[in-house]
Amino acid sequence: MSLRSAVITFPGSNCDRDMADALEKVSGTAPLRIWHGDHDLPAGLDFIALPGGFSYGDYLRSGAMAARSHIMQAVVAAANKGVPVLGVCNGFQVLTESGLLPGALLRNAGMNFVCRDVKLTVENSQSLFTAGYSAGQTITIPVAHHDGNYFADDATLDRLEGDGRVAFRYAEPVNGSIRNIAGVLNAAGNVLGMMPHPERMIEAEQGGTDGRALFESAIKGLVGA
Repeated sequence: MSLRSAVITFPGSNCDRDMADALEKVSGTAPLRIWHGDHDLPAGLDFIALPGGFSYGDYLRSGAMAARSHIMQAVVAAANKGVPVLGVCNGFQVLTESGLLPGALLRNAGMNFVCRDVKLTVENSQSLFTAGYSAGQTITIPVAHHDGNYFADDATLDRLEGDGRVAFRYAEPVNGSIRNIAGVLNAAGNVLGMMPHPERMIEAEQGGTDGRALFESAIKGLVGA
């Protein structure tokens, strides 16, 4: 069985090719490329990725307009049926704006764009996306965002922590994210949103391979299922 994946492109996406390249290199099969204005997803998808960028120029709020694109209705429906969905950077923002993940991504503390490699701690190694890591493992993944400051109310944060839905945490403060949260899962574990870019760390030529395990574990879990 080969992976049947799709990468969604919005006006202003600029990491869609990076995401597609990572999926192809790790799975051996090129993902389908889906435009935001499409009403339907191709049948039989195993994996959907929402890439980074500045959809709609971050007008209103980052990800707010993309979350209301025609295709997101189909993405939400697919996620609710159990199809794995990965949202990276702007994709994470779209996932929160669409209601697939709790919380919100606010302007970075200090109001500065952050673009550098950061250390992450793997908090949950039991999900489809994180099974290739060990709990407590420190990995290096790049970030590039201006609105990556994760926020949620205390009750939501306590629920995320208690249910093991914090996937990654910054090893040190990066953007003001509450409790240093860098990535969260939905209750079913099939939706992951994260601000760091694992697709930019899959080959040694990129400076490291710590992002590769995320794609490998997801593909292994799906193809072996």
